[in-house]
Amino acid sequence: MFALTFLGTSASVPSAERNHPALLLEVAGQRMLIDCGEGTQRQLLRSGAGFRRLDRILLTHGHLDHVLGIPGLFSTLGLRQTSDVMTIHGGPRTLDIVIRMLTGLWGEGRAPIAVQFAPLSEEQVADAGDFVVGCFPVRHRDTDSFGFSFQSPARRHLLSDRLSALGVPDGPMRGELAAGRPVTIDGGRTIDPEDVLGPPSGAKKLVVIGDTETTDGLSKHVADADLLVIEATFLDRDAPTARDYGHLTAAEAAQFAATNNVRQLVLTHLSGRYEEGEILAEAAKIFPDVRIAADFDRITV
Repeated sequence: MFALTFLGTSASVPSAERNHPALLLEVAGQRMLIDCGEGTQRQLLRSGAGFRRLDRILLTHGHLDHVLGIPGLFSTLGLRQTSDVMTIHGGPRTLDIVIRMLTGLWGEGRAPIAVQFAPLSEEQVADAGDFVVGCFPVRHRDTDSFGFSFQSPARRHLLSDRLSALGVPDGPMRGELAAGRPVTIDGGRTIDPEDVLGPPSGAKKLVVIGDTETTDGLSKHVADADLLVIEATFLDRDAPTARDYGHLTAAEAAQFAATNNVRQLVLTHLSGRYEEGEILAEAAKIFPDVRIAADFDRITV
């Protein structure tokens, strides 16, 4: 299960209700940030999530509203004397911005916590067994921007009626069968996993796309996602301005979700120039299963 906590949902300029962009993802005992805008550490505290087991930051791009929270977060983690190594993933130019920012504050290689930098290209970011993180390039002005996909594999579960019918007792034998290994029960009969496992089920796919000026070429990464999180900075009536600033409209985001068989759409990176209801209405006409993200919303997939 993927659990998302929206820590910041504003576009460029924060408001009293919306902080700079940041998203906390929790899955299989791991916790990571997607972007880290200014004030993210306070948002972590206000959300109740805190700083425990936080050791990875995935950066969509290097614009300051997405990265300025890193120094403050690192300073706090240093004061707490965390022993974890923080890994920051981002495009090469994005990482260069972060490295220069940290070097300017503390000197080269002297950040308050141990940190390593992992440049992104279009490939798998991490395979944690219970889930896989992938990345793909997106276009946003002059940046090296990336979107992220998170996928958990389908699993086969034991069929209780088959176990009972074949006389497999509760206990370690069932664990062996669930792991794909045959067992021998009383009487010398061998039970094969295929005899008691159901069909694969439960695969989940989450896709997070930050700032982007177009959805061209992204369908293969988004198709059939259970949840798509994507920006909707402008409304359709301001589409020319959206092009000038390298952003999407709510209508474009909704059409993208509809075209790619997405199950649920969450819009974020919202501009204070619009009422929330306007954004929702424009998107819902095209893709009904849509919601507008608010700071501290929590969604599970």
